[in-house]
Amino acid sequence: MDFQHRAGGKTGSGGVASASESNRDRRERLRQLALETIDINKDPYFMKNHLGSYECKLCLTLHNNEGSYLAHTQGKKHQTNLARRAAKEAKEAPAQPAPEKVKVEVKKFVKIGRPGYKVTKQRDPETGQQSLLFQIDYPEIAEGIGPRHRFMSAYEQRIEPPDRRWQYLLLAAEPYETIAFKVPSREIDKSESRFWTHWNRETKQFFLQFHFKMEKLMQQPGGQPPPAGIKRPPPLMTGLGPRPPSEAVPPPPPGGIPGMPPPPIPAEGGMPPPNN
Repeated sequence: MDFQHRAGGKTGSGGVASASESNRDRRERLRQLALETIDINKDPYFMKNHLGSYECKLCLTLHNNEGSYLAHTQGKKHQTNLARRAAKEAKEAPAQPAPEKVKVEVKKFVKIGRPGYKVTKQRDPETGQQSLLFQIDYPEIAEGIGPRHRFMSAYEQRIEPPDRRWQYLLLAAEPYETIAFKVPSREIDKSESRFWTHWNRETKQFFLQFHFKMEKLMQQPGGQPPPAGIKRPPPLMTGLGPRPPSEAVPPPPPGGIPGMPPPPIPAEGGMPPPNN
């Protein structure tokens, strides 16, 4: 056979591959690539029958070798059947119930009224801080429950018109109604020795005491504030302030104060003459 003058022929080389040889080579290359990325043993639809051939249980097709089966898995028919099977399983699968939320049991009590209370105003003799002592009586408090408290600003409550000069101290214990005390909206000293609470389980009494922080004294531009009970003199009419005490009074001009007549000279006898 003359291979020299064939189309695509080259002297010294083999013959041109036929179509079947090209297809066989392509399938082998695809099989090698598929084996590198796909583990055929883990494919749920891959099955080897007793005749030594391979079957696709999804598409019910027969294949002579692994390469043929792998090429089939990349084809349109197999991919379409995979999509249909996934949609069918999703439709038939029972809807999974949503995870149950943790239910917090709300304790309900019948309100029995307001508790008795006593408020005492105090002042620390050492620091001069003002304080309030609250004593609340809870003789019928529920078992296992302790009194609670918190401070609330005037803008949180809906009972009175909000006023930033006041804040509220709330005290609650079931089954009593929550009570509130209106206190000045000043900064509270929450240090360990200035803010404390105590719940006496025997007498069923709750104690709370807090101190207000000391307000800084407003310093006047003149220096130290005047002592209590002493007022500063009013300013002069000329608009000039009073002369500081450190400045010395200037000496009078020579010749006396100008514009004043000299005193009259007394006559002999010690009495001035009468005016005519």
